[in-house]
Amino acid sequence: MAEARAGEEPADLTDPERRMWQAYRTGSICDLSARAADEDNPHGDRIWGGGRSVRAQMVALLLLHGPPPVPGRVASLKLRGVRITGRLDLSGGIVQPYVELQSCRFDSEIQLSETRFGTLRLVNCAIPRLDASRLHTEGDLHLPRCRVARGIRLTDAQIGTDLLISQAVVQRDNKGRAIAADGMSVAQDFQGELLETYGEVSLRGAKVGVSMNLRGARLRNPYGRRALNAPQLTVERTLYLTSIALDYVPGDSGSSTPPYGLGQTPTRGQRAQRFECRGGLRLDDGRFGDAVDFYGARFTLTEEQEVSLRRIQTPELRFVGERPERGRVVLSGAKVVKLVDTSTSWPGQGGVSIEGFAYENLAPRGHFPLARRLAWVEAATPEYSPEPYERLAAVLRTSGEDADAREVLLAKQRRRRATLPPALKAWGYLQDWTVAYGYRPGRAALWMAVLWAAGALLFSRHEPPPIKADEHPKWEAALYALDLLLPVIDLGQEGQWKVEGGWQWGSAALVLLGWILATTVAAGASRLLRRG
Repeated sequence: MAEARAGEEPADLTDPERRMWQAYRTGSICDLSARAADEDNPHGDRIWGGGRSVRAQMVALLLLHGPPPVPGRVASLKLRGVRITGRLDLSGGIVQPYVELQSCRFDSEIQLSETRFGTLRLVNCAIPRLDASRLHTEGDLHLPRCRVARGIRLTDAQIGTDLLISQAVVQRDNKGRAIAADGMSVAQDFQGELLETYGEVSLRGAKVGVSMNLRGARLRNPYGRRALNAPQLTVERTLYLTSIALDYVPGDSGSSTPPYGLGQTPTRGQRAQRFECRGGLRLDDGRFGDAVDFYGARFTLTEEQEVSLRRIQTPELRFVGERPERGRVVLSGAKVVKLVDTSTSWPGQGGVSIEGFAYENLAPRGHFPLARRLAWVEAATPEYSPEPYERLAAVLRTSGEDADAREVLLAKQRRRRATLPPALKAWGYLQDWTVAYGYRPGRAALWMAVLWAAGALLFSRHEPPPIKADEHPKWEAALYALDLLLPVIDLGQEGQWKVEGGWQWGSAALVLLGWILATTVAAGASRLLRRG
């Protein structure tokens, strides 16, 4: 390339490059497409010849040291259907013009490390690799429908407004990562609808100023442990990992440039594409201002892989996707205000971990009876732990479901009983059989009534002589039986009569049963008072 001063047109420009140069000065589109769909597909096998090729060096010259605009126009680089040969390297540069490339093909990687842009839009382009670590844009970075063969790197990038990678297809780099964006900051929305990745998407410590949208995305990583690795991710509003309605048409907004319009989470009966994650998902220690939404999500995991939500904090967790057949869902230490879920969204025995999981409200979708909720807690605690039961009981009590809260605490006692030595286990069975550990007080009253009736009937057939002939109350069989059953309380009958032989054994039995009932009721009442 002949040396040229800044802003001067080089002498060795080819015809396509000269057209690009002139279009840049007027801010118009340099369109080199062939107007035939099979020939203009940048991802196809057709060879694009010299008639639609420009050198990467010339593109860099325009962007870094381009000519002044025609008076009354704004200089910008807009290319359509162009092949860029060679390696486009703008590392460390400052690009002031607006840049939009549509349906273009790059022969080599794009290097944008530490480059500063206003707005950069690459739409439906074929890119071998994009390295944009520490990229800084004042406006948007758009990569919709692009296909990237060896990964995108956006480590520590700062996007001034929106990041759009909807419908892009990204293969992995030599480190197994499709998108490496650790420490990236997006001031507004991260839009990745219908994104397809084949390798790890790494967003460790990334920050999104509004919402992060991966509706209908398909994240696949058969080469490593995780498909989405995003610990310490911060999203100021909602993270959407949901299905997407397929009835909307991109472009309905009338705009000729992305983002066109946003797809929506489908309603019942709408045609939809699920969010799919083939590989582990990690959001540990994430902070989400409004919600984390898994509506319709599908996870395909191995036995060792996890949907890891350890220690996340969000006002609302919507776990309403498909039940993972293998792997685990881990919520240990997470803090959620409202848990929205379905009975069919959770894995079975050993597939859930909720140790230390704090939630304040339950908002199940569909039929989610208490028996299934207890099965959920049991599946999440292969070894007995009281905390998940107590948490569920507290939430139910707060919502006014006192009877259900007692059932949960009763289930806790029954689960605990299995861990006790034989003697205490027998005592536990007795408490359960008689008064359900005190959580069903009506049962104690019933037993007391039965025993009282039996005692009254028993002693109605026998009137024992008084101990003191001149000082005794009138014999009342029912009152005597009740005095035997009620410990501590003295009704003036017990100790006034000579009960001998079998009648003495019957009296002792009533006293013993009365103490057992009183002890178990008192134990249950103390538990209820402590929990209250």
